[in-house]
Amino acid sequence: MGLRGYLALWVAKAVTAACRTLGRGGSTLPGRVALLLDPRILSKLAARVRLGNLVVTGTNGKTTTSRMIGAVARKAGLRVVSNRSGANLIYGVASSYIQASDLLGRPDADVGIIEVDEATVPTATRELNAHGAVATNFFRDQLDRFGELLSTVLLVKKGFLAMPPGSFAVLNCDDPLVSNLGRDYAGPILYYGVEDRSLFASGRAQTADITNCLDCGAALEYDGVFYAHLGLYRCSACGLSRRTPDVALLSYTSRPPGSRLVVGTPRGELRIDLPVPGAYNAYNALAAISCCLGMGLSPEDIVAGLESYGGSFGRMESLRVGDRTVLIALVKNPAGFNEVIRTVIEGPEAKNLVICINDNYADGTDVSWLWDVDFERLAAPGLVEWVIASGLRAEDMALRLKYAGLDPVLVTIENDLRKALELGLSRLPPGGTLYVLPTYTAMLGIRRVIHDMGYARMFWED
Repeated sequence: MGLRGYLALWVAKAVTAACRTLGRGGSTLPGRVALLLDPRILSKLAARVRLGNLVVTGTNGKTTTSRMIGAVARKAGLRVVSNRSGANLIYGVASSYIQASDLLGRPDADVGIIEVDEATVPTATRELNAHGAVATNFFRDQLDRFGELLSTVLLVKKGFLAMPPGSFAVLNCDDPLVSNLGRDYAGPILYYGVEDRSLFASGRAQTADITNCLDCGAALEYDGVFYAHLGLYRCSACGLSRRTPDVALLSYTSRPPGSRLVVGTPRGELRIDLPVPGAYNAYNALAAISCCLGMGLSPEDIVAGLESYGGSFGRMESLRVGDRTVLIALVKNPAGFNEVIRTVIEGPEAKNLVICINDNYADGTDVSWLWDVDFERLAAPGLVEWVIASGLRAEDMALRLKYAGLDPVLVTIENDLRKALELGLSRLPPGGTLYVLPTYTAMLGIRRVIHDMGYARMFWED
């Protein structure tokens, strides 16, 4: 560690304690301070993790996937260091290792399972000396931060190629952009994908972010699309086609509040009762299964771990608030929002929604993406009882719903998150469910409100 490393660690731990005393998470500031004092502190701590470190990246699903992998690892008896708060820039990653280490710089962990922002992948794989990496999917997201989508993919590819020889990669073969990462990768690769064709969308989704072959530029053809541009694709011009998955979803059955999965793997068929709903969470489970197989974990631990998975902070998280239920589902881009809508509208009962849209830096300052979300599905007669639009851009959200065909009488604007939540709960009958669909900083605000009401813990209290 060296004197500089110890100083950075101790000061960062003091900063963490101060943050917690003030009721803050301390998810990024301790890492920022530590890296200022010793730019190598993260690599020093990560090198002391006994079985090494893994990174999980992609536009959607990286938090849930990394938490699923962690649940399996713990079921297998491993101690895990992870960025539970979802702080996935390099400062947040450093804070996680600092908080997991004692005063001598020894992490209380056998393995690091870290979700990483796409643009941070090259730095993270280098600093963590990652021996495995997972890519979930790539969609348009926060163009003001990431820029053009292919630039993001190239950054991730750079990070994957920088991993030590023999490191394994887990790739979604249904996404042409993710699958392309395997072209120049020399290490072992596990591809995962969906084989249950009952999950095909009814038509080509308007949110597809890639329509042309990355090899020759010709238009991609699809036998079916699961969502956005994920599906069974091929290029008739150059012969590129979707790979056969090593880990495949053979059958998906919705069983509220979760789902039943039948998954084919190189280690045999797995039958899993997943506690969280949605076909997109089935994709997250496939990624987690593939990674756990790459880690050498047993099928028995994989099934038990996934069936014990308790959900992620703000990602299809169900919280009991008095005699009512609040289900929080993070939304941040068209593809993900469409899948949340697809999951939320399951079942015959009319839905009660609070949609919270912020445009802070962490959300993406450009909210024009709302016009690419299929809100028209909510306008079906009798599907929605009422909607409360909240957050900094509540008026934009209400306008979008009007143009989607939702009766404006059903929409209330309340910018204040606390008042919006309280209003939604007051309108619910006892035993009812309030669906809260927030962007990232709005999700943190809603969680804070519920915490202050005494019905939820913050992530550092878990």
